[in-house]
Amino acid sequence: MDRKSQTAVLVTGGAGYIGAHTAKALHERGFLPVVFDNLSSGFREAVRWGPLVHGDLRDRAALGEALSAYDIKAVIHFAGLIEVGRSTVQPDLFWDINVAGTISLLAAMREKGVDRLVFSSSAAVYGQGQRSVQEALAEEADKAPDSPYGATKLAAEWLIAAQCKAYGLTAVALRYFNASGADPSGLIGEAHEPETHLLPLAIAAALGDGKPLTIFGQDFQTPDGTCLRDYIHVSDLAAAHVAALDVDLPAGAFEAINVGTGEGRSVSQVVAAVGKAVGSPVPHSIGDRRAGDPPSLVADPTRARQVLGWTPRCSSLEQIVEDALRWERNPRYGAGRRDPAKRAKADASA
Repeated sequence: MDRKSQTAVLVTGGAGYIGAHTAKALHERGFLPVVFDNLSSGFREAVRWGPLVHGDLRDRAALGEALSAYDIKAVIHFAGLIEVGRSTVQPDLFWDINVAGTISLLAAMREKGVDRLVFSSSAAVYGQGQRSVQEALAEEADKAPDSPYGATKLAAEWLIAAQCKAYGLTAVALRYFNASGADPSGLIGEAHEPETHLLPLAIAAALGDGKPLTIFGQDFQTPDGTCLRDYIHVSDLAAAHVAALDVDLPAGAFEAINVGTGEGRSVSQVVAAVGKAVGSPVPHSIGDRRAGDPPSLVADPTRARQVLGWTPRCSSLEQIVEDALRWERNPRYGAGRRDPAKRAKADASA
């Protein structure tokens, strides 16, 4: 397809983990992904399928310039801070970037007449509340965020919904659960700095390429005492964003949709799966519970099937671990890439 004929989509935070995978999915569907990122946590090397505009989400003028320069027709909004634990000690920073940044984006979109948005929300908007750990979360469940991170995601949803009602914006907020894995091509993957997610930390520990894993809490009211989470392959998650962009909704509509598998896996199950894939146990210790962590977050994905026509296709725990392990053994960017001695040691032991 001629680039001039492609529909351009602005992907804020598109140099990050989920954003880069979504940019790839957009490209494969014939869209032109235009990445807007300040590279504070993303990687220039992850921007492979369209142009990169270097800018800060809170810079309304820069956003407006990007929307105009590329004749943007829709926005997928990932840019923001994601670390739950960090949000409990720096809540003001999270409100500034996640909420004030979203206000800036909405204003720029309104000024430039861009009226379609897909928002990267989170299951953290729910919290544990009064529900049991066996209860899957439907979109109508009570919202009681356990962390400032979750509160900022919920506040951003409220802002977007109000914008839809007031100005005719059409938006979908995807509340997803635990993104994991890596693109099977090995070109892009997870490379947070510092890394706080379970799967890459467990793999690094098993490969001898990181310190022993700390499991935060083994006294939750769950079958094995460790947290239950709904792990979804990042490629499935990327496909959900493209589906949300395509879905036919009337002007002014706002939809909040869970994106998950509906199956909870415990931290201990993930650690065991990593050990099996690597061929050696994951060195680990048990630490205190982490602030802001609810015992269980598992999706009811019914609405995603009904509204988006989406179902996960590659989110078995085995495939998630296999693809993540392939990436961790040969990352194209991130901290591991900068330590070739450790990477060679990990490859030799595989």
